[in-house]
Amino acid sequence: MSNACIVGAVASGSREVLVEGAPQPDACAIDISTGANGLADGCWGGVAEFFERHRLGGIRISINDAGATPAIVSLRLDQAIEEFTRRDPT
Repeated sequence: MSNACIVGAVASGSREVLVEGAPQPDACAIDISTGANGLADGCWGGVAEFFERHRLGGIRISINDAGATPAIVSLRLDQAIEEFTRRDPT
């Protein structure tokens, strides 16, 4: 989609977050990819906190992890949604 945005970089040992529009206005899809055992579970805490702060729908979030701390999830998600909502969807 033209309004997709990406923040972070997996190569930096951080997390990369991609936010895209989705066809269902009331739904949100989340995909977490990691090569490190147990880190996907730690991501869910940051994701839950994110959705407590931001009531969103109609988006798809992809998180690619490269071993960053779980606190980075919230930071990257906040950065991505700020950038995504600033963009013109047309």
